[in-house]
Amino acid sequence: MTEQIALPFQWPADDDERDFIISEANQAAVRHLEHWSLWPVMATVLTGPRKSGRSLLGRIFAAKSGGRLIDNAADQDEELLFHAWNTAQTDRKPLLLVADLPPPQWSIGLPDLRSRLMATPHIAIGEPDAPLMAALVEKLLAARGLAAPADVLRLVVPRIERSYVGVGRIVDALDAAALARRRAVTIKVAREALATMGVSEDRGGCS
Repeated sequence: MTEQIALPFQWPADDDERDFIISEANQAAVRHLEHWSLWPVMATVLTGPRKSGRSLLGRIFAAKSGGRLIDNAADQDEELLFHAWNTAQTDRKPLLLVADLPPPQWSIGLPDLRSRLMATPHIAIGEPDAPLMAALVEKLLAARGLAAPADVLRLVVPRIERSYVGVGRIVDALDAAALARRRAVTIKVAREALATMGVSEDRGGCS
């Protein structure tokens, strides 16, 4: 079940953190970050698809734990990562490394860094489930001043690509179709949006 809460942690939230949405796709990652004081080492690698909220979750975590976030970690300088990992252990302040893929799939030239990263816990955000997709479509349309009626969500969610990119595409298409007609998002607008994406209304779902 998807829920929309102020934060995945029991701490005060900043303005842009109040609508972080938790679902089965990310709740294991959230729980792991909540219990950072129990980590076997003061570091974790967080992976997930682009647009999955992984960087936002990382910023929330760093701000509330007092730790450090390094985004796009696989592309960063290896010496920087090595010293950041060691500092986290010395200072007992958590380090969160965000990347597309886990360390075994990185190209790591520094042996000492490789050994440390292989000993670092890895958590992942998965592709969105249907409730999370519906919540994201609703949230992103609201940010553009558009409401997403329940019947529209029931129509579009099962028919689009099950990914965060797919959510972004349908939101863009709904926005464009509504703007062209100068009207709210309705079933008719949603059908037009799906058609512009090349999605048949007969299509009952997408893996």
